[in-house]
Amino acid sequence: MDAWRSFLRAHAKVTRCLEAELLAEQRLSLGAYDVLAELAEAPDQCLRMAELAEAVLLSRSGVTRLVDRLERAGLVVRERVDGDGRGVVARLTPAGAARLGVASRTHLAGILRHFVELLDEQELHTIGDLSQRVADAQP
Repeated sequence: MDAWRSFLRAHAKVTRCLEAELLAEQRLSLGAYDVLAELAEAPDQCLRMAELAEAVLLSRSGVTRLVDRLERAGLVVRERVDGDGRGVVARLTPAGAARLGVASRTHLAGILRHFVELLDEQELHTIGDLSQRVADAQP
């Protein structure tokens, strides 16, 4: 339980710091940043809403509300999927890509400061391997 609690505390601390920095410097939440980043890395810079929700670890309703806000800001658009009357994708707009580019500087600097610089290369490799093993485990 000590390892589990330490993991949870570390995750909470780092994500709180990253969120605070993004909000203060970029007026962008960590969740919004994650949505923009997932869309930027996706083929054609778009994902079905269910795929996006899974990628950013939000409920479907949570990602819908977040995409609503990003769409109002002009950072993403929703589009119907051809041949699928119910299918909807979220697509990154040029403004969203530009916003992500600027916000990435803040976010990556925070990751370095609050995570990477606290560990040596072997520790980073080990934590990466262990985290991947847990992430890949069957539910």
